[in-house]
Amino acid sequence: MKEENNIDVKPNSSESQNKNKNVKKEKFNKGFFKKLYYSIVKIERYPEMAAEGLPRALSYFTKLIAIFAIISCLGSLYNLNKVLSEAVTYLQNSFPEFSYSEGILDVQNDEPLIFENNEQVGKIIVDTKEDDEQKINDYTNQIIENGSGIVILKDKVVVKTESVMGTANYTYAELFNQLGLTSFNKQDVINFINSSQVISLYFSVFLMMFIYVFVIYFLNILTYVIFVSLFGVIANLITKLRMRYVAVFNMAVYSITLSTILYMIYLGINIFVPFQIKYFEPMYISVATIYLIAAIFILKSEAIKKQVEVMKIQEVQRQIKEEIERKQEEERQKQEQKRKDKEKEEKERKNK
Repeated sequence: MKEENNIDVKPNSSESQNKNKNVKKEKFNKGFFKKLYYSIVKIERYPEMAAEGLPRALSYFTKLIAIFAIISCLGSLYNLNKVLSEAVTYLQNSFPEFSYSEGILDVQNDEPLIFENNEQVGKIIVDTKEDDEQKINDYTNQIIENGSGIVILKDKVVVKTESVMGTANYTYAELFNQLGLTSFNKQDVINFINSSQVISLYFSVFLMMFIYVFVIYFLNILTYVIFVSLFGVIANLITKLRMRYVAVFNMAVYSITLSTILYMIYLGINIFVPFQIKYFEPMYISVATIYLIAAIFILKSEAIKKQVEVMKIQEVQRQIKEEIERKQEEERQKQEQKRKDKEKEEKERKNK
């Protein structure tokens, strides 16, 4: 038998149309958290959610990444609070004098200050005298290799954390101008950290980090979604389903949910217990790929079931048609026999 995989069915009655309207209404009533739940435990609903279109899939994806970015930034702020608490004591007792004016920081120390493997932020390098880009890149590579750290330069600070891919650069002008700070010295910083005004610093840092982290995670995880969708295309070809790429992409967006939540949990635990999982990225992609392929094969199974049902209906229709034709033929034969009998009777009557 030739298998047809077109699973779209057009309603032929008002009852079917009303049912279709109710289903459509139910689709529009799905909120973010319901889709989050479906994406993890209701793989069979992927085609239904994907059918809502690319804008809704991207809206769901954006909200998911926003939550991810918030958790990452809160973790970084938690570590920043710990660093600031320890920094006050260190600044008072050990750190050299410094001053800031109009976007330039000047630490009064002849040699770079290097603090190895700080518990909260990793490696810290302070050098406000260096202008050579190659040397600055070397500092940046050191904190990247360390996994996390901070490079404090004369006009900016470079930050690398376990929860953020790559490094983030923050200029002092951008950071402090928002707080209305144009100049300060060592004692001003100590007083500021001990005051309630430090909350405004936290808020400013959070906003800057959120924008940066959101963009980075959005682009990186979108790359994962595209990569996973390619496996979906292969599965689509294997199953011979007639699905457009946009539908496969939408399903890939929902399939990335569990991997992203596991990543959030991983980051959350890292805030309190720093550790690293090797090969996390392949695991991240593998979980999403398994979800997407499972959804495609479930859709294939549903298509086969519908095709079998259609074939059963067609078989019943064929049998009914044959039965009607048989009865019509019998009726025709009866009528023909009656006609012959009547002609025979008339012929015998004439012969008499």
